Amino acid sequence: MRTVITGGAGFVGSHLCDRFLAEGHEVLCVDNLLTGSRRNFEHLSGNPRFRFVEHNISDPVEVDGPVDAVLHFASPASPADYLAHPIPTLKVGSLGTHNALGLAKAKGARFLLASTSEVYGDPDVHPQREDYWGHVNPIGPRGCYDEAKRFAEAITMAYHRYHGVQTRIVRIFNTYGPRMRLNDGRVLPNFMSQALKGEPITIYGKGEQTRSFCYVSDLVDGIYRLLQSDHPLPVNIGNPSEITVAQLAQEIIDLVEGTASRVVYVDLPEDDPKRRKPDITKAQTLLGWNPTVERADGLRRTLEYFRTVL
Repeated sequence: MRTVITGGAGFVGSHLCDRFLAEGHEVLCVDNLLTGSRRNFEHLSGNPRFRFVEHNISDPVEVDGPVDAVLHFASPASPADYLAHPIPTLKVGSLGTHNALGLAKAKGARFLLASTSEVYGDPDVHPQREDYWGHVNPIGPRGCYDEAKRFAEAITMAYHRYHGVQTRIVRIFNTYGPRMRLNDGRVLPNFMSQALKGEPITIYGKGEQTRSFCYVSDLVDGIYRLLQSDHPLPVNIGNPSEITVAQLAQEIIDLVEGTASRVVYVDLPEDDPKRRKPDITKAQTLLGWNPTVERADGLRRTLEYFRTVL
């Protein structure tokens, strides 16, 4: 099996490279390193079944030889990144998805799109099910990411229905673990970085908004199972254990023994989702998948990684 992974130098993408290599695949990692890092795959440099190509998937791509699967994970994914790079974010969701789908079509390969819980926006339905169409502000500051992913889902389904491409769509909920960037702007690395440095832990709003955090190895297992399935419609992959942002801050303060950090409150960003929790019935039923890593264990593993890179 030969698998192409766009965004393979990123946080989730690099873990996918590891998993597919472990399953015996050849892996071609395509990344322009806008938010990814060579550090994430340097441990694979001696593996003869791994190859890295520095390329922006928003530009046309050609791959020699057969390809069995294309996984499209290229995109800025944290608010700090997509707010800094709104146009590249829109391009990789539209042009990049088009190019990746074109590669899958040309090679007769299976295609898997990395979508996101952000397609639900600031949801009116809780927990979020795959049949919920979302509550998204298309012209707000987060619209560049939300609408890029919604378009990516639409063109993926068009390729499935019109061209017969075998497509899969994973809607990823908040994920964490080693290889996250400390400065990527998401709540968990923000809190851990601040706690390790003894800086104030900044909570947006009152901290009453909720998130559901899935450890990266659980996410990767769900994605691998989804690719092997025959289900073309979106599937939520995430951990339904819901927690407020304020509770997460306290858990991290307790975990980082001796930290001088204390919580401070700042203004809530525009269109920040108030609640986020996946309904994973589909994943359980279709894929036999459930998250297995408890948050306390996952936070410890992630903290150990952050200590090595701080």
